[in-house]
Amino acid sequence: QVHIVESGGGFVEPGGSLRLSCAASGSILRIITMAWYRQVPGKRRESVASITLGDRTTYADSVKGRFAISRDNAKNTVYLQMDSLQPEDTAVYYCKADLSTFTRPRNDYWGQGTQVTVSS
Repeated sequence: QVHIVESGGGFVEPGGSLRLSCAASGSILRIITMAWYRQVPGKRRESVASITLGDRTTYADSVKGRFAISRDNAKNTVYLQMDSLQPEDTAVYYCKADLSTFTRPRNDYWGQGTQVTVSS
């Protein structure tokens, strides 16, 4: 069984920073890609950033230059450093891990989400 747990969300004023963490645990054989998504009520979940096993990163245009994704393969953990936060960044942030286990083929696993609220 695989568990994906996010942490680090909270309330911050515009211009502030937060760092999200996402840890994958369980009978993991290999994590190929880890990614962050976000969703606000009434809208589709959107991709924010992703990072591959080879540290290739992608970002949504709306967060380029403000957010940075990184991963610690030894800890099966991905981070999202969010700077210069704006009210439009308010959302529930979800972590997704594209991984294989010792008993199951490659698949996507999602966390439960962590709330980020940017407001004055």
